[in-house]
Amino acid sequence: MKHFGGRVLFLDRDDINTDEIIPARYLTENTRESLKPHILEDLRLAGFDPARDCADRGAIVTRGNFGCGSSREHAPWVLEQNGINIVVASSFARIFRQNMLNCGMIPCELAPETIDALFAEFACRGAESAAFPSGEAAELAVTIQSGGPSSLVFKSAAREKIIPFTLSGFENALIEAGGWVDYAAAKY
Repeated sequence: MKHFGGRVLFLDRDDINTDEIIPARYLTENTRESLKPHILEDLRLAGFDPARDCADRGAIVTRGNFGCGSSREHAPWVLEQNGINIVVASSFARIFRQNMLNCGMIPCELAPETIDALFAEFACRGAESAAFPSGEAAELAVTIQSGGPSSLVFKSAAREKIIPFTLSGFENALIEAGGWVDYAAAKY
């Protein structure tokens, strides 16, 4: 099974679409690996620099309707190629969410007020803040439990927060198998 979690990238916006996750001009690339340097290249957020801010991240926390737009598999692929295997959001575009599961990645939906609390408690705002006295990024550890609630553990130097979440049995099976292709190969 893949590793889930790591340093968290906070993207404070609703409706981040697949063209912002991976621009359409790169969809003719021949390999998934060739997508890697173009992650979030066209995303415009104040102070955000994808070359700097996406490096060494394992998770994204964002707002609602993440992955809206074109129904392309390239969007989860570019996240996966950059080591991001979990996205925590208040909602996902339906096809993007399923494409994540098909890749063995975790689309974790939490209530908007929980997302608000994560931003307030863990999002690094500049070089220093109360939550990040030395400007370090929050870390996320993920525990997957088949048949029971799984958990997210957010940590910074100053605090820790544990949040339970649930995936369906089939979603857990896809994630544990590493995605749809590996699941189908083992079952059929």
